[in-house]
Amino acid sequence: MRREKFDKINIVPFIDIVLVLLVIVLATASFIEKTGIDIDLPTASSQSKVDPKNITITIDAKGSYFYDKKAVSLDEVKENIMTLDPSKDNVTITTDKASSFESFVAIIDILKSKNFEKISILTKRD
Repeated sequence: MRREKFDKINIVPFIDIVLVLLVIVLATASFIEKTGIDIDLPTASSQSKVDPKNITITIDAKGSYFYDKKAVSLDEVKENIMTLDPSKDNVTITTDKASSFESFVAIIDILKSKNFEKISILTKRD
């Protein structure tokens, strides 16, 4: 019995498989939705890593406050901050660039009244 020389490969089945996989990826990618608070961060030239154990206070463009992704009033933010330990807890402030400066200063004032020194301001890099 004589063996034939293997010099050709049929790539049509491979193309079919790749196209099916591409269709599946594109179909599922359209269903993935980004969740979170919609804010546009201001830019800064320096950047450092954020510790994942931080308490996050967010101010959106409308001036609404969020404490760890929960919508709260300024008084509720103050109550939550008063329960924290300034020597152990880190606070990250994230503000929309269109938010009022007064909202930002109100949060800083509350943190400074409690003698917090570990305050981070989250920005996006240029």
